[in-house]
Amino acid sequence: MSGQRLDWDATYEIVLALRDLYPDAVLEDLSLDDLNARIVALPSFSDDPELVNDAILRAILREWYEEIGD
Repeated sequence: MSGQRLDWDATYEIVLALRDLYPDAVLEDLSLDDLNARIVALPSFSDDPELVNDAILRAILREWYEEIGD
């Protein structure tokens, strides 16, 4: 993911970055607010934080579950 700028549409790439930064995350304990904070803190995240909504965050969380389940 070198140099790639992330925006809210890049859910899979966001998940990969989160998985790498938080390999021991307990997703069941992660609130949507916590997830949002982790995403906007990603060094490669470049989208407007105000554009997020619960549906986007739930989609990212669902993708993260699927990624760690593989």
